[in-house]
Amino acid sequence: MEPISRKYRDRIMRMIAASQGPAFVSDKNVYQLGNSAILPFIDGMIEDNLLPGSEVRGIDRLESLLESSRSGEPCLLLLEHYSNFDLPVFHYLLAKAGGKGREVADALLAIAGIKLNESNPVVLAFTEAYTRLVIYPSRSIESLKEKLKESPKDLVAEMMRSTAVNLASMRKLSELKKEGKLVLVFPSGTRYRPWDPSSKRGVREIDSYIKSFSKMCLIAINGNILRLNTEGGMEDDLVCEDRVVYTVSQVIDCHEFRETVKANYRLRDEIKSGHPFRDDKKQAIVDEAMAQLERLHEATEKDRLTQ
Repeated sequence: MEPISRKYRDRIMRMIAASQGPAFVSDKNVYQLGNSAILPFIDGMIEDNLLPGSEVRGIDRLESLLESSRSGEPCLLLLEHYSNFDLPVFHYLLAKAGGKGREVADALLAIAGIKLNESNPVVLAFTEAYTRLVIYPSRSIESLKEKLKESPKDLVAEMMRSTAVNLASMRKLSELKKEGKLVLVFPSGTRYRPWDPSSKRGVREIDSYIKSFSKMCLIAINGNILRLNTEGGMEDDLVCEDRVVYTVSQVIDCHEFRETVKANYRLRDEIKSGHPFRDDKKQAIVDEAMAQLERLHEATEKDRLTQ
């Protein structure tokens, strides 16, 4: 395995030259359309490293979700998160799948953390190939408090920016989710790191997304052509060959999903202690979504390794 910034250095330099994305995010530019001039460079890297048998399983369910979205129903995709190529490979495989795969790919609207814009020009060049809505994640806000604790004025200014960015993003999301978009969210909020089990736990805020959408699909990811590099930044992630399979769940009614989880936890707590709702219901709902993703992942992995 080799760092992607080394293996594809010349190609990345051409991507940076074509980059037009803002390196600073404010409440004025949270909605960022994909840069089609960059996409062919990334697709070429993916073609170099995807092994035969890579696919999206259950694409018909995404096509059904797309039809619901086009009829005005807000539709959500919750994906596992292992790599900064999770979205690029998903987009690539959809576009190559035939049928309405390209239409599904074009309808994707990713919720993206602010650091993907502001880390460095290499990361931004990869990020801006895809249409996204930028947010200031809760994990980033917590680390910000620690980083700027000795600079109260800077901390206040940055906290104000985080609030403004997130408010602007939520306002824009209210518009876009009814305009035929499939809103893509990574519920863990970060890539999974095997040495840190907490990186695979869904963040509590994801319940707000589920609550505000009508339908959703969960999508497990098995295989990965861009691995974490513990000795470098995102631009130093290690590229490798692999067979990558995305497995799409049945279409889920978001309201029914939340009510079922709440009812199960209410019953459990009443049996356990006689006091309903002792647990954090929002986190319980997200935990159930992550548990279903894990089961989907495990079932796919057994099949993927035996073929």
